[in-house]
Amino acid sequence: MDYPTMTLAEIEAMPVADMADKDAHLYLWTINRYVEQAYSVARAWGFRPVCLLTWAKTPRGLGLGGAFVQTTEHVLFARRGTLKALRREPSTWWNWTRPEAGTGPKHSRKPEDFQTLVEAVSPGPRLELFARRARPDWTVWGNEVEANDQIEARL
Repeated sequence: MDYPTMTLAEIEAMPVADMADKDAHLYLWTINRYVEQAYSVARAWGFRPVCLLTWAKTPRGLGLGGAFVQTTEHVLFARRGTLKALRREPSTWWNWTRPEAGTGPKHSRKPEDFQTLVEAVSPGPRLELFARRARPDWTVWGNEVEANDQIEARL
């Protein structure tokens, strides 16, 4: 990879369980190769996996993948406690536009529409780990964005 990565054990050991409210939602991005590990991470962080959301990307020819070109990414939605959703969504998949601008590797950029969906479904406060950009009313942490000092000290 052309950016730093962490092992599964390092990710699972992050103190998310200590930082999250007792009633909270988790949205954990993953790719096909790591879907099984995403469930493990959610549980290690004190969350109960609920459903897998899918970003179905319009194909752009033969890109990454083996027998099948990878045109989907997934978000494991998990719960902790009894936080109620702000609204009910009629789908578990979306065909959001791929982000063309921004920092970091092009293949792993996430659509702004995803964060808009989170804001519509889940009450705040909101924390994004491994963030690439700031977003109003979100606390962010990551090596590509200026992190909130309180979060940086805890991670």
